[in-house]
Order: sequence, then C-alpha cells, then structure tokens
Amino acid sequence: MSDLLRAPAEIKYAEELDWLESIDDNPKPFSWRLSPKMVRLFILGSERADGLDREVSQKWFGDRGFVERSIVTLASDRGLLLIGDPGTGKSWLAELLSAAICRNSTLVVQGTAGTTEDHIKYSWNVSMVIAKGQSRESMIPSPIMTAMEAGAIGRFEELTRSTSDVQDALISILSEKYISVPELGSDSDSDNIVFAKPGFSVIATANSRDRGVNDLSSALKRRFNFVRIPVVTNKKSEAEIVRFRTEELLRRHQIELDVPPTLLDVLLQSFADLRASAAAAGSDDEKLESALSTAEQIGVLEDAVLHSNFFGERTLTAHTLASSLVGSLARREPEDLAILNKYLHGVVEPRSKEQGGSWPEFLEGGRDAISTLS
Repeated sequence: MSDLLRAPAEIKYAEELDWLESIDDNPKPFSWRLSPKMVRLFILGSERADGLDREVSQKWFGDRGFVERSIVTLASDRGLLLIGDPGTGKSWLAELLSAAICRNSTLVVQGTAGTTEDHIKYSWNVSMVIAKGQSRESMIPSPIMTAMEAGAIGRFEELTRSTSDVQDALISILSEKYISVPELGSDSDSDNIVFAKPGFSVIATANSRDRGVNDLSSALKRRFNFVRIPVVTNKKSEAEIVRFRTEELLRRHQIELDVPPTLLDVLLQSFADLRASAAAAGSDDEKLESALSTAEQIGVLEDAVLHSNFFGERTLTAHTLASSLVGSLARREPEDLAILNKYLHGVVEPRSKEQGGSWPEFLEGGRDAISTLS
C-alpha cells in the first residue's frame, strides 16, 4: 500500500475489513462480504455498547440515518443516488459502501459531457476484432458491466453531468438487470446477453448545484432511491471531519508537523463567517465562487500544512493559514478578492482587536495574500 498515491478503501482498511468479516455472524444479503450491521459499523465506527475486542475507527461523519438508508437501498433491487452540494462526502460514502459490501470500490464511471453509452456498457478491442472478429474475448466491458458479472457495486460519479442518452442507457440496466450485445448474434446458444448476478447495484452521485445541466428524467429517478447529503453545519462534526482528514494527510505524507487546535478553530470560524455572508448576499456577484464546503476547508488546511512543512518552520501558523485560505478561495478576480478583503476588514479586523489570539496574525496573512494577488 505504501507505493500507492491513494489506496482505495478496501486496500487501506483491508486488515479491519478482514477482521470484521471474521466475526460477522449476522445475515448477509446476496453475496455481500459483510452484513448490513457490520457495513454500518465499518463506516460510522464502533461504540462501547458494541462490545468488540478492538476499536473500529469512524470514517464518514454524518447522520447515521443517511448511512442506514443507503445500506437498505443497496440490499434491495434499486439503485442509490447520493445527492448534495460539492464537498459533502458523497463519493467517499459511496467508496466506503462499495468497499464494505464487495471489497471493490474501483468499478467507477465518471460522468462528463464526453461520457458515452460505451462507457457504461461495453466497447471493442479494435485490433482483436480485426484479427479474430467480434467475440466476448474482443469485447471490453465497462465498469458497470464488470460489476454486473461479479454481483458487485458499480459506481457512477456526477450522473447529472452526463447527457440524456447515457442516462437512458442506465435505465435499462437498472430495470432489466442485463445488457444485450447484439454484435454477438442472436442465436439461442450465443453469449449475447450479460446478466447481472445477485448483489449487483449502482451507486450514483450528483451535485445539487448541477441542477439544470442534464436533469434526470422521471423514469431514471424512479429507478433510484434518493439520499440527500446536507452540508455539515455543526461545528463539532465539521471539526471531527477536518481533524480526521488532517491526521490522514500527515500520515500519508509522513509529515511530523504541529497543527495547533486554536488554528483549527480559526479555520472553522472563518468558513462559518463566509457562509453566513454568502447566505445574506443579495446576488451571486456578492458570493464567493467557492461552495465553502468541508472538502474545500480541508483543501485550505492541506495547502497550509504542506507549505509549512516544505517552506516554513514545520509549525502551522495563522499567517500561512490565511494565505492558503485566500489563495484557495480567490478564483475570480477581482470579485472574490474584493469579497475576501471585505471579510477581513469587516469581520476579522474587529475580532482581532477584541479577542486577540491568532486572529491578528491571521488578519495580517490574509492582507498580505490579497496584496500579492491584486
């Protein structure tokens, strides 16, 4: 695992999954590797009441009801659609669910404007077709078809970014649970249909901000159970997420660097302030282009940590944190810079005078970064 830039969840937590599987005596749907109870425990972590011999770490932070509804959906014959704002952890939850259920979270189709029907069904190895003709050996199955044949979970990221004809192709897969391959002939003994095995399902994700890009048809909506993942607004929950991801970052990069808890508080408060400002804004021009999600908050901290490690004094400072915040959130010039400058002048400056602490240095770092970018 050490030679992988980013190990998928089933590799990263392989030892923990093996252990959970060894003690799991609960009923399992289809060919699931873990029971629904153990899937939930793997994702949300163990509690003292579970009576386990070891602790299972929490990997996704959110309402347990969302996780339970997702698991129940996948135990049925319906697809699961995780929908919410960018950075709410939809893809991470989908990966964890796939890893726990079938130990393979890599059967993924990425939805874009260029995604075609071939990406969710099959394509052909042209050189093999020329040499030997069209056959199962010369066919290249899509990740979704591979999941069907294995009775596993197929994932479809950013579903609403794919065009309507691609979405229509997914309807037949979710409804009929097979893919027809007419190129292989129509004889009764021809292997021209790929049937889904028990355990096959699809987890799709969609950003609520993409509404209107390629809206889902009512027919496709009926094939999915919707689970809406809200933006994390509870400071305690968000702090846990940021802390979890920060510790993971430091381990992955093998960095020994001090991240003072007070600076995490500054980061959380600054994002809360900017979200409140965006909510009160009268038009989009008065809002940052950033969604100000928890994921973007983690990105700001990651940038600051890496900068401190390579170019600082191996200790995170408020000045570096503010510089990273401005650099990460200022995507439009001069609009975003003006919004951030207004925030520093109207909110951070009075707070730095009243509360002191890390805020004066944070104010200075933000002003320096805006001056550099202006």
